[in-house]
Amino acid sequence: MGVTAEKNSISSNFFEKYFPNKNKIIAFSTQDASFLEKIYTGLIFKMGDVKKSPFRDGEIDIVFSSAVIEHVGSLNNQKQMLAECYRIAKKGVFITTPNRWYPVDLHTILPLIHWLPKKLHRIILKMIGLPFYSTEKNLNLLDENNLRHFCKELNIQNFTVKKITTFGFVSNLMLIIKK
Repeated sequence: MGVTAEKNSISSNFFEKYFPNKNKIIAFSTQDASFLEKIYTGLIFKMGDVKKSPFRDGEIDIVFSSAVIEHVGSLNNQKQMLAECYRIAKKGVFITTPNRWYPVDLHTILPLIHWLPKKLHRIILKMIGLPFYSTEKNLNLLDENNLRHFCKELNIQNFTVKKITTFGFVSNLMLIIKK
């Protein structure tokens, strides 16, 4: 859920590249990434809203989304995306996201300013020439508590949050939901 449509950033679609059975992948994005069907023979691409997909309940065996949820906007939008992933998943959901409390923002490669209150963080990003990342709709970093809170609000009970560390700090979070 959430492949990138940037042809020069094809490495971001690592799952599509390395998963051996391309004919079992349905790539989904808000942007046109139909070119992936030519690169990965057998893959099917669908375009739509990650908060309201065209898939039926339990239609997708496993929903995998890597570093997408922080780009869908508000906390409510993020919770809606998680709800949609859970709805369409038959067996489980894997969602990864950078940890807001890692000392370096992995999008901007800037240290510590993302620890400031979000409003101040966004002002600084705009001032230093990073307007794309300065808006909530393009970047809204999450932490473990956010993921746990979403699951609680959505009555998702069989989940774990795995922590991926880099240089001794939790850099990324992986939400694993079993159905």
